[in-house]
Amino acid sequence: MTNLRLSYQTVEFGETDIHLCTLRDNQEFHDPKGVAEKLGISSATWPLFGIVWPSGLVLAHYIFDYETSSRRILEIGCGMALSSLLLNNQDADITATDYHPEVQKFLQRNTLLNEDRDIAFERVDWAEKNDDLGLFDLIIGSDILYEDAHIELLANFIQDHSKPSCEVIIVDPGRGRKSKLSTKMITFGFTSSHQKPVHTDYLDKEFKGHILKFER
Repeated sequence: MTNLRLSYQTVEFGETDIHLCTLRDNQEFHDPKGVAEKLGISSATWPLFGIVWPSGLVLAHYIFDYETSSRRILEIGCGMALSSLLLNNQDADITATDYHPEVQKFLQRNTLLNEDRDIAFERVDWAEKNDDLGLFDLIIGSDILYEDAHIELLANFIQDHSKPSCEVIIVDPGRGRKSKLSTKMITFGFTSSHQKPVHTDYLDKEFKGHILKFER
C-alpha cells in the first residue's frame, strides 16, 4: 500500500462498530508493476474498490439484522467488504469476492483491525468458470451493475453459485439496469422484487436506488 493515502473510519450498526481502513479518496492510484492494468483496470477505475460507497452502506445496514444463521453467504464485488466484515463479526459463514488485485490486502487488514477471524476470499472473474467457490444459500452485492455487458455475466455467475433454494440481494444506486438483470434472473427460476430502503439517515444524500431481491 506504499504511496497510497489512507483513511480510517468506524461505521456503527446499533451497538456494533466496524472499523475500516480505506483509500482516502477516489483519486488514489498505485499499480507500479502493472498488475491491475494487465487485468484491464485503468488508472481511473483503479481506486473505485477502495472507498465505501452509499450502496455498500445500504447493503450493510439492510443485512445487519437479516436472518443469516446456518446460511452460506457470498458477497460479489465486495470492494471494501463492509457487509462481509459485519457478517463475519456476527459469526456468519461469509465468503468475499472481487476482481481487483488489491481487495484481499485491505480485507485482511480490516479483519485484523476488527480483531475478527479471517474471511474466505477469492479473486474472481465473472466471465471465467474455474473458481473454487461452490454453492451458496444467500448471495449479496452492491453497485455492481456498471455496464450492460455485465448483466448476463453477473446473472450467469450468480446462477453458477446458487443452491437450488437461494436468495439474492443486490443494492443498485440507480444505474438503469435493474430490470434487465431481473429479466435474466427470472429465466433461472428466481422471483424478482425491487424496493426502496426505508431508513437511510446514515447517508449524506437521498438514496435514489433500490434493493433488488431474487428468490428461488
